[in-house]
Amino acid sequence: MPEERAVNSEPLSPPPAEAAIEPQAPAAPEERTPASQERPEAVLVKPMLPEPAPAHPPQNPTSAEQAVSSDLPGPERAKAAAERVRPALEKALADKGLHFGDPVFLRAFKEEGQVELWVRNRGTKKYEHFRTWDVAAQSGKPGPKLAEGDGQVPEGFYFVGPTAMKPDSTFHLAFNIGYPNAYDQHHGRTGSFIMIHGNCVSIGCLAMTDPKIEEIYTLCDAALKNGQPYFRVNLFPFRMTDERLAREAYNPWFDFWTNLKEGYDRFEHSHVPPEAEVNEKSGRYEFK
Repeated sequence: MPEERAVNSEPLSPPPAEAAIEPQAPAAPEERTPASQERPEAVLVKPMLPEPAPAHPPQNPTSAEQAVSSDLPGPERAKAAAERVRPALEKALADKGLHFGDPVFLRAFKEEGQVELWVRNRGTKKYEHFRTWDVAAQSGKPGPKLAEGDGQVPEGFYFVGPTAMKPDSTFHLAFNIGYPNAYDQHHGRTGSFIMIHGNCVSIGCLAMTDPKIEEIYTLCDAALKNGQPYFRVNLFPFRMTDERLAREAYNPWFDFWTNLKEGYDRFEHSHVPPEAEVNEKSGRYEFK
């Protein structure tokens, strides 16, 4: 795709930090909690197809620990969670030459059922893989989210600012990924309240368990509080290797996934998250 910004394109990336307009944080994840019960019914789906071992195996050294109480008020809950996980996170980061509070980037893979977190190296300015967590539950099947209530986890390029963080989530801790983005809106896709959150149930979101979301939330929240205006979240149907994509040559979503792979490959080559835009004429993502 061309390096320059396409004519008549609508940016998916937020404006520079000094002019950033952050997405609004809804009150609760898509799986809203009815007044009559604490948790809604949810479809529990583990990874959709078996795959070879990933390049970065899951690393959850603190996930077996007890999470803090969800009965704490939101800000106190987030603070207590950070106090629980920060010492181990700082040590693990230091072992990799990385720093707590530095900019972060997330990638999620639906088929493998994994969420990765990358941290920017102060020397190289490139992002280095820090940790991979297994998704506890997700719903839907390969392919993007199209409509409110379809149970699909989105696929595409999103970003999260401070107002999208939800320390008072019904699902322990959470953040709104910003669906629908400009691409989704261009294609008439609907839906709201798509989160990465705690607990072990999900409809349209990624449920990580309470101990795991405390690690993810703490790292992301620290980066935002330390000056990162927003962090990017890229969601893919599977790891976008040439071999894996070739198996989908006759899938109705093959063209869409080929477009997603352009953004995936840019990060694989540069280790800098690409800026994504939607070209209003072609209706495709473009990257720079």
